[in-house]
Amino acid sequence: MVCKSGMAAFIVFFVLMVLIESGFSYDIPTGESDCSNRWIHIRRLPSRFNLDLLTNCSEYHIYDDFCPYLLNHGLGPKTHNHSRSWYRTDPLLLELVFHRRMLEYPCLTQDPNLANAIYLPYYAALDALKYLYGPEINSSSEHGLELYSYLRSDAAEIWDRYMGHDHFLVMARPAWDFSQPLNIDPPLWGTSFLELPEFYNVTALVLEARAWSWQEQAVPYPTSFHPSNSHLLESWLKRVRRSRRSTLMLFAGGGGIAATPNIRRSIRNECEYNTTDDDGASANDQICYIVDCSNGVCEHDPIRYMKPMLQANFCLQPPGDTPTRRSTFDAILAGCIPVFFEEQSAISQYGWHLPPELYDEFSVFIPKEDVVFKELKIVDVLQSIPDAKVRKMREKVIELMPRLMYRRHGSTLGLKTTKDAFDIAIDASLDRISTRLQDVLVQ
Repeated sequence: MVCKSGMAAFIVFFVLMVLIESGFSYDIPTGESDCSNRWIHIRRLPSRFNLDLLTNCSEYHIYDDFCPYLLNHGLGPKTHNHSRSWYRTDPLLLELVFHRRMLEYPCLTQDPNLANAIYLPYYAALDALKYLYGPEINSSSEHGLELYSYLRSDAAEIWDRYMGHDHFLVMARPAWDFSQPLNIDPPLWGTSFLELPEFYNVTALVLEARAWSWQEQAVPYPTSFHPSNSHLLESWLKRVRRSRRSTLMLFAGGGGIAATPNIRRSIRNECEYNTTDDDGASANDQICYIVDCSNGVCEHDPIRYMKPMLQANFCLQPPGDTPTRRSTFDAILAGCIPVFFEEQSAISQYGWHLPPELYDEFSVFIPKEDVVFKELKIVDVLQSIPDAKVRKMREKVIELMPRLMYRRHGSTLGLKTTKDAFDIAIDASLDRISTRLQDVLVQ
């Protein structure tokens, strides 16, 4: 069960949700009066599809207990008592974070017939845990069928109007975790939610999309930085700009210890060859630094990796179990220029938030095959980049930073004028749905 402070947060969240979804009137905030083509209706769902799932936070023994990270509406506990912007955020709880932010969206309508889009506050990744780690592992192909049955039985006209084309939801895991082929026996990893024909028309916001992304669109992993006002954001940007970059390149992660050739092993070998002793040479001479995040030790501890990232010019982002990494967004938050080794790690993923045409301005791409099999040295590539270009790239990273953070709910109006990852995801979802609906109506 949830701790007392966490339960208090649930109660506040629940009250807000009930007030809005049961008919509580709300006004459009000043400065947000133009809601044409931006109206969203929050579909009312039984609590078994969202809030009830939070009470199971410690039930899955194979999976980590995520109860402590439910605080602050999914942002997690603060990193320390006096922190104003930094939290121990778990990416799995992006669904809860999104739901809380949706309650503040300025263009909500209680009438689904007036809505340009329908938001489903379904915590898909949390519901998936019982199929991935719990007792229903052999029924993973059924994930989503209960939700679909409800959508078709309760106010079915909302779904039937466009057969789901105007619906969207958040699924806080890589799309691969929801892409198990139907009727496969024995079941492989994942559930079959995105394979169900019933949900082919729904837009799914995921942490990592597949190469063929008709249904889904990748959105940034949540970092641990969630400012609530413009002053806190500007203070962080100033710290990033004045940070002394004494390390050429940094890798924060695990893996790379297997005997078989792979990009992480190559990075570790190169770093071990070029790393100076912590107590020895001048910090200005440090070529490579490794933050060992094996066994998940960094997952809820941003202090462990953010300070080294602030001191590095380049942060290496090799693929792991899947192509994308939360570390990419942590690095950008620290003003550390990301270095990618395959296109699926970012350039083909986050087009809404990081336009593909900008990648040359803020990142470096080195094909992993050249490093692993052709003995290309990462150090040589990065050292060949002129200092002036490095400074220009870092400024571009800092410019993009607000687009990738999720500001805290209840932020000041001043900060709300700066679009964050949530705002951009909502705007782009509305555009995507509008285009889909135009195509449907033409047919």
